[in-house]
Amino acid sequence: MVKGRYLLTGVLIVITGIILAATVFPSEEKKVKKRFRLLSEWVSKSPEENAFTMLQKIKDISTLFLEPCELKAPNESLSGSYTRQEISAYAGSARSHFSQLNLKLHDLHVAFPEKEVAKVTLTARLIGKVQTGEQVDEIHELDCLLKKIDKKWFFSQIEVIEVLKK
Repeated sequence: MVKGRYLLTGVLIVITGIILAATVFPSEEKKVKKRFRLLSEWVSKSPEENAFTMLQKIKDISTLFLEPCELKAPNESLSGSYTRQEISAYAGSARSHFSQLNLKLHDLHVAFPEKEVAKVTLTARLIGKVQTGEQVDEIHELDCLLKKIDKKWFFSQIEVIEVLKK
C-alpha cells in the first residue's frame, strides 16, 4: 500500500514535470506559430484603434522581418526585396485605407527543412472595411520561409499564391 502511494506520487510528479516543461519551454513549431499570431494581431485593425496604437502596431510589424525580406506575389509590382522601414511604410499605408481589418491565418503547416530554417504553408484570409465603406474579403495561400537568429524566428521570404478572387 505504501509502495503504491510512492509510485503514484512519483508518476504524478513526472507528469507534472512534463506538462510544465512543455509549457515553459515551447517547441520550435510553437515559437514559429507565435510569430504568425503576432503578425495577425498587429496587421488587424479595429474601428476604435487610436493613432498611438496604430503607430505601435506598424513598428511592431517590422520587428518580425529579416532585412531584407523577399516578397513574391502574383502582382509583379508588389514583388521585391524590402527593408524593415519599407515594410513599416507599406503596412502603415495599407492599414490607413481601412476602418476595420482582420487577418485570419488557417491551416499552418510547419516544416524544418534545415537547422534554423522553417518553411510554413498556410491560408490567409483578409477581411476588412475600406474607409469608403466597401467590404474586402480575400483569401490567399502563403508559402513563408522563416530563419532563426539569436533564438528568434524572422520572416525572410513570403510568396503569395492567389486562391480566390472576387
